[in-house]
Amino acid sequence: MRIRSLLPTAVLAAAAYFALFGGEYGLFEVWRLERQKVEEIRRLEELRAEVEVLRTRADSLENDPAALERLARERYGMIRDGERLYRFVGRAEAAGKAGDARAADTGS
Repeated sequence: MRIRSLLPTAVLAAAAYFALFGGEYGLFEVWRLERQKVEEIRRLEELRAEVEVLRTRADSLENDPAALERLARERYGMIRDGERLYRFVGRAEAAGKAGDARAADTGS
């Protein structure tokens, strides 16, 4: 008789334990998945914003000649006829180029 009265309590305790700690859909697993979902939504919003910036830039390069010219000048150092291009080199970069030139002169 005593076993019959404890059996439902034991089954209920086992089910509660399994709901909290066990299985694929345990409470802790659900909490972890919720946190992961929030992080993924945040990352998705970041990527959507980045895509929008890239779309805007691509549109300006396709439709705005001034933007295209600015890119060509900045990235590729292109100039118009009659213009002069001056480049200012930092000390570390200049020292590295001077060392490369000396190595080329000595044949090393």
